[in-house]
Amino acid sequence: MEKRNIAIALPVTGEEEWLAIKESIMSGWLTQGPKVSEFEKLFAEMHQVEHALAVTSCTTGLHLALAAMGIGPGDEVLVPAFTWVATANVVAHLGAKPVFVDVCRDTFNIDPTKIADKITDKTKAIIPVHLFGLCADMDEIKKVLPKGIMILEDAACAAGAIYKGTYAGGLGDAASFSFHPRKSVTTGEGGMVTSNNTELNTVMDQLRNHGATMSEEQRHKGPKPYILPDFNMVGFNYRMTDLQGSVGLIQLPKLESFIEERAKWAEFYRNELANISWLKLPREPSNGRHGWQSFVTYVDPELAPMSRNEIMEILQERGVSTRPGTHAVHMLNVYKEMFDIHEDDYPGARDCNNNTMAIPLHNRMSEEDYRYVVRVLRELA
Repeated sequence: MEKRNIAIALPVTGEEEWLAIKESIMSGWLTQGPKVSEFEKLFAEMHQVEHALAVTSCTTGLHLALAAMGIGPGDEVLVPAFTWVATANVVAHLGAKPVFVDVCRDTFNIDPTKIADKITDKTKAIIPVHLFGLCADMDEIKKVLPKGIMILEDAACAAGAIYKGTYAGGLGDAASFSFHPRKSVTTGEGGMVTSNNTELNTVMDQLRNHGATMSEEQRHKGPKPYILPDFNMVGFNYRMTDLQGSVGLIQLPKLESFIEERAKWAEFYRNELANISWLKLPREPSNGRHGWQSFVTYVDPELAPMSRNEIMEILQERGVSTRPGTHAVHMLNVYKEMFDIHEDDYPGARDCNNNTMAIPLHNRMSEEDYRYVVRVLRELA
């Protein structure tokens, strides 16, 4: 069998994106401007939400949303213990305390049955993560939340994902998406914050532009060039550039076809790998649509012929790139030491940290690439 070299993820970009960037460069409008506004409008329409604000990353979007919600010192925010570190970092940046909640081993998402025990009178918000493109069980989460606790969706991986008829981004008070190159659609770096709360959106809009009472586009196009905005809050510079917005306008209309293609090959994986007893496979939800940012498996340590890490090393030697799903944040030194946490305190997250394995799934793979991944895994089995 000829060895291939299959990346874990690759963005689909080309001439269209290059020409879009060229247009923005030639226009002279490089920072946040008309292209960003168009991108925001299109994203809001596609995800059926009232408001969308483009930002520099999903991380800054989460930070922006929490700041607009008034989260600060003395507050607690619930976050899943198995997620990218940014979910917890944004809470810490505001002087609040991230309170970890364990996750389900079969979905990798926050376990609704573990939430109630973590709620105190200091709990002000929760950040459910739609990990790898699968929406968290929002109905069960909402059932256990007392009134007044804000919900911020970490939808970094969930562009186009659907939960019981509602798109990710409209399932809480606000949400933040990522356009990193490992996501389905990309602007290089960049993110989008969505909300159906007009008051909250207004605050977020001001905060992303230093706290200014008017946008740069409004100021530059106005009839009175001597007017500068007033500032009634201390904000940030989280504005997306029009260069990124122009790329987003090309990428976003491809989202549906990207997800459809990924879903087809996810089904192929599930059918072809079903007989490997030690490899647990992700499933399409019965009540919505998976965004398929990645295809993350679980290597059962009791059944596998060798450790997850040894399997990944062999796959790498055979030209198949893999990655751990993500990490358990409570096992990272900074949080382990900050809160005196033991890795066994969150066994679901610990096991996902040690045993998840993402295999290649992206829109630049060929049929032969997918068949090769299957053949190598079957040989291991």
